[in-house]
Amino acid sequence: MLTVRELLRSEEPEHRILRRDTYIALGVGALCAFLGAAVEHDGNALDPLGWLLLAGTVVPLAWRRLRPMPVLIVGLAFAATYHRMDYNHVAPFLASALAVYTVAAVGPRRRTLAMAGVVMAVIAVVWTQATPVAGRDMLQSSGWILAVIAFGEAVRLHHQYLAAMRERAERAERTREQEAARRVAEERVRIARDLHDLLAHSITLIGVRASVAAHLLVTDPGRLDRDAVAEALESISATCRDARADLRTTLQVLRGDDQPGSGPLPGLAGLLDLARAAETAGARVELSVDADDTLPPVVSAAAYRIVQEALTNAVRHAGPQVGIRVAVRRDGPTLSIRVADDGGPRAGAPADPAGPPGYGIAGMRERATSIGGSLAARPRSDAPGFVVTAELPAEEAVR
Repeated sequence: MLTVRELLRSEEPEHRILRRDTYIALGVGALCAFLGAAVEHDGNALDPLGWLLLAGTVVPLAWRRLRPMPVLIVGLAFAATYHRMDYNHVAPFLASALAVYTVAAVGPRRRTLAMAGVVMAVIAVVWTQATPVAGRDMLQSSGWILAVIAFGEAVRLHHQYLAAMRERAERAERTREQEAARRVAEERVRIARDLHDLLAHSITLIGVRASVAAHLLVTDPGRLDRDAVAEALESISATCRDARADLRTTLQVLRGDDQPGSGPLPGLAGLLDLARAAETAGARVELSVDADDTLPPVVSAAAYRIVQEALTNAVRHAGPQVGIRVAVRRDGPTLSIRVADDGGPRAGAPADPAGPPGYGIAGMRERATSIGGSLAARPRSDAPGFVVTAELPAEEAVR
């Protein structure tokens, strides 16, 4: 059993409530005792039994928030007996009013209405059995009791409103946090996609050209074609410079730097450079572009990156001697892209399972769907090789 010292020191929520309500009960008891002893009012003076009944209406208040309904019932039982014996009628009013207020404030409303009916019934019974003067006083007191019930109901509605507002604010905060997390995830995917498109293309070209240079050095050192080796190494250097410039531009965009020289987004005008870069790696590229320069920049940039990744995949997986046909055509509100390779020297050979799967096709698909388009990548059904097709919206509304 909890001792008084433990109750005073405990930080449990239930013990804190009991401690605070005990202090309130002591204060209410002091006021009730003062009214019973010092205030002249209709009714008999308090004797030991009267003081005991008055204490019975006050002591249960220490548990008023932990057990509101039992406290009210016990308090009303003592108060009814107290008034039935025609003691000073004003003394227990504060204790009874506090018990009634607590029940109304914690709700629910149906119980509050039932409590109001019970209180009025008790008052009516006491009134019929008491003296006329006591009955008149009890009738006057009933108005105060009803006012206390109404005040408790108002407090309950106010607390309910505050709880609803807190819940709404917490829900809005959770929604904001989820939206922020979603935006961060989307931004991470976009950054990964941009870096992949940029670096994978350059690294693939560098690897292919380095292989060509190594082949020239190893195959026949006695008849070394210095010009071919120099051209291969120079193309590697040029690709490194281009990759460094593109990476600088990408980092400036990610950092939010609006510095001169960051350059516009890549677009259809850069497809010819992509084709030439693939050709220097040994590929045979046939480029056909039938689209004007009125495309929204975001669509033009997406088309550029899709073609870039498709060329990179073709050179990487089919070999440097692969034949690639690139067709970009605008048909009304749609920009169609088709990049097909012939499989190169590896046509008909089984796929090489070595190495982890890449992110190129997933990145192309994400880039297309992010602006409302679609993309498909699959082996060709009419010939050896692979084909990438994309349909992008060409209207200004996609911005």
